[in-house]
Amino acid sequence: MHEHGLEQVQGEHRGLRRRSQAAPGLTLVLTFAGGATWEKSRRLPEPSAHDDDLRTLANRLMDAAGLQRGRLTGLALKDEDLADAGQVAEQVSLDEIRETRLMAEAAIDRIRDQFGPCVIGPAAVILCAS
Repeated sequence: MHEHGLEQVQGEHRGLRRRSQAAPGLTLVLTFAGGATWEKSRRLPEPSAHDDDLRTLANRLMDAAGLQRGRLTGLALKDEDLADAGQVAEQVSLDEIRETRLMAEAAIDRIRDQFGPCVIGPAAVILCAS
């Protein structure tokens, strides 16, 4: 996914976590020069507000679009039918890597809350508007 798109996804889903919400899936809407649009939705196995889950889903949607040489004039990634995160049953995971990422994500959220959104993040989005 383009760097700006990755930054947008992370900002949106950090907002979900702050509001204690989870997204059951995403919808990607592309608008091309000339006004034609393309829309595709995909659902997660269970609602999530975690960067890895939603970034992976966003990348799958972008891959499904099969963009080649079309001129995009708009790109929208939407979370719809948001659920209260407290009402979402999260399955116990035995995946140590996932659990470590979720702990890191919580720590990164706390750092961003205290010092601002540009102080920490993936190298792909290191350029951040101040």
